[in-house]
Amino acid sequence: MDTASRPPTQPRKPTFPLPRVVVTLSIATLVIFLVATPAGFLSKLDMVGYAVCHRITDRSFVLAGRQLPLCARCSGTFIGVLVGLFGQAVVLRRERAAEFPPPLVLVSLVGFMSLWAADGLNSYMTLINGPHLYEPSNWLRLTTGALQGLTMSAFVYPVFNFTLWRDPTPERTIRDLRELGILVLLEASLVVLVMALVISGWTFPLYPLAGLGALGVLTLLTCINSMLILMIVRRENLADSWRESIVPLLAGLAVSLIQIGAIDAVRYALTGTLVGIPPLQ
Repeated sequence: MDTASRPPTQPRKPTFPLPRVVVTLSIATLVIFLVATPAGFLSKLDMVGYAVCHRITDRSFVLAGRQLPLCARCSGTFIGVLVGLFGQAVVLRRERAAEFPPPLVLVSLVGFMSLWAADGLNSYMTLINGPHLYEPSNWLRLTTGALQGLTMSAFVYPVFNFTLWRDPTPERTIRDLRELGILVLLEASLVVLVMALVISGWTFPLYPLAGLGALGVLTLLTCINSMLILMIVRRENLADSWRESIVPLLAGLAVSLIQIGAIDAVRYALTGTLVGIPPLQ
């Protein structure tokens, strides 16, 4: 075939506009967050937790004399998100799966969410000295939180894959109740491990547990914000590899840090404390 008759090659559409600007702004946002927040690694993790959690001391786990950045329920929720994402991507091998689970699994997930909400309501009623069905405990908060984290990951993961990848896989992230059971076992293992570490009284789990909780918050917010940014700039379904997803993920992380910083500033201005909520203490 004569090369002159060939149609011109269309340049590939860039995966994300102004990548250098995005990377620079993302790094600047991270540096500002690290400088503006209180000194110390754990204090910076506290600021991440402060944006999404009430941080009431008696409803949080304390290791080595220090409260974790997230309460027991939020620790279960956000570490549970990490476990749920890992379970779907690695254990079930659905790296780019972009379809929601079948109806029976969805009903089960809604049931997990209902347990989380019911235990949260019962716990809140004890906080205000209202009528309640049972005495809440941190292990129940951790357990219902982990199930809620699994639920959140199951809804976010397929949407994230559908939005990010050029070739998302047309398969369900969780195919049936058996696979859901595998993920529940992973979450149950998380609960048992956390409770064992808390009861042990050891010092070393403080940093890993604090770090995992904050990482769960940042991971969930980054996934959601990255999807929103991609839709706003109309660059969905363009990434072929994780390398090509770095820029939109950095943009999502930067927006997440800005959100966290803004919420922290407003909350501190209203309460004047980094631990708990004064009217409910």
